[in-house]
Amino acid sequence: MNGVAIKAIVFDTFGTVMDWRKSIVADFRSFGERSGLDVDWEAFVDEWKTAYRPGMDAVRMGKWPWTRVDRIYRVKLDEMLPKYGLGGLSEEQKVYLNRVWHRLRPWPDSVAGLGRLKQRYVIAPLSNSDLDCLVNMTKHALLPWDVILCAELFRHYKPDPEICLGAIALLNVHPSALMLVAAHNYDLRAARTHGMRTAFVRRPTEYGPSQKTDLEPEEDWDIVADDFAVLASALGC
Repeated sequence: MNGVAIKAIVFDTFGTVMDWRKSIVADFRSFGERSGLDVDWEAFVDEWKTAYRPGMDAVRMGKWPWTRVDRIYRVKLDEMLPKYGLGGLSEEQKVYLNRVWHRLRPWPDSVAGLGRLKQRYVIAPLSNSDLDCLVNMTKHALLPWDVILCAELFRHYKPDPEICLGAIALLNVHPSALMLVAAHNYDLRAARTHGMRTAFVRRPTEYGPSQKTDLEPEEDWDIVADDFAVLASALGC
């Protein structure tokens, strides 16, 4: 790493800090049991997730106006419900399902690792999620952020340059004094383009046991770690 000291660390959140898939499957299974619904929730969640990237890309390419992630998922949810025999759900139930992202659980190492890093650095999410989702999820999971940064603040989705440049400007740091931590190589490529430091944390089951992507670092990132404890140690915490 170069000679500029790191002052702040921002984190991809869904997949890197939060175990979104396992959280949502467990939440929906509990919902199904309470509601007497027999659904293949793993298949449901995997199909639902497919709306995420195309929806954001439609915004990034100007095909859609600015659209919050909550809306992207709600459109897909409404489309899917009849296919899974859930067409009769009430509006209250639909809202409950769509807001599951506010109730995610972190990976087992996340909270303790973030706590260690917070002692030395400013820490924040840098997420494509909506601001209210991140606020609610932070309180639910007891995440020790110093500040919350997200796409909604910049009206752009990653990997648009406005995300990294906006974080650099708001935190008022030299680009190389800001590190992005992510389990996704594409996130780190975008950060490096803007002079930021990079740390790859392996999350090989983010998408389930048969995950095929982001199993290993694809470039010489500044740090490669198996979890946040290793990351904290590598950063002197």
